[in-house]
Amino acid sequence: MKNIVSFKMKLKPGFKEEYKRRHDLIWPELSALLSNSGISNYSIFLDEETNILFAVQTLSGNNSSQDLRKNEIVKKWWAYMADIMDTNDDNSPVSKPLDIVFHME
Repeated sequence: MKNIVSFKMKLKPGFKEEYKRRHDLIWPELSALLSNSGISNYSIFLDEETNILFAVQTLSGNNSSQDLRKNEIVKKWWAYMADIMDTNDDNSPVSKPLDIVFHME
């Protein structure tokens, strides 16, 4: 069974283009890790009025990208992104899970 999860994060002001550039060049090893972990249809949207990033993922297992925090590739990515996002002490993005209130296929 596939699950859809969503969460929000915060981009620092003025970094929309840099955030997009870095994701356009996502590391192949990170992309492979996400795919191999059952994560697909991963999209991130930006609300430019608030700098809130809204992420949506389809999972074929029970783990989202937020559950890969012990993986060294993920830790490196977080460190790479820490200068343009709100982060926790371990460089993980400050994120908040969101509850689904409507879905249509």
